[in-house]
Amino acid sequence: MLCQSCGQRPATTHIKSIVNGQLAETHLCAHCAKEQGYSNLLDGSLLGSFGGFGSLLGGLLAGPAAEAAPEAAPQQVKRCPACGASFPEISRSGQMGCAQCYETFRAQLLPVIQRIHGAARHRGKSPGGSALRVTEQNTQLAPAPQPAETPLEEKKRLLKEAVAAQDFEQAAVLRDQIKEMESHG
Repeated sequence: MLCQSCGQRPATTHIKSIVNGQLAETHLCAHCAKEQGYSNLLDGSLLGSFGGFGSLLGGLLAGPAAEAAPEAAPQQVKRCPACGASFPEISRSGQMGCAQCYETFRAQLLPVIQRIHGAARHRGKSPGGSALRVTEQNTQLAPAPQPAETPLEEKKRLLKEAVAAQDFEQAAVLRDQIKEMESHG
């Protein structure tokens, strides 16, 4: 597809906007997009007005608590033993100094991970199943412990097993018990 502005170069920037309730699409080459004030988010020029991608990530790391607290004196700042980076430096730049920083600043990073991802525990494709979790006390990845099965979960599991075994009479009884439990709980 050619640029709709110059008609000479291939369109690499595709802009969708709603004007008076109608969807309008514009396809521009990089040169025309830059002339019209559009740019690629990943090249840093759009984020340049915000201070770049590191600054954007640094804003997430800093959070409201870090903005309100004054920076501690240099001798009191906790530093990574491998690279010497401090958490305030990481917050400003938005970049970890090294892999050891993740362990060194674990307590400060967990709330940020929670805020960004909605959870500090990776669930993978099958939540609660074979997902791994990082434990607070131990830095090793350990299989997540299986939570105790509630009576309702047990009935649902038994229902699936009864249907798989084609024991439809038992499945009907279990289905009725599940409906009864769900209506009271």
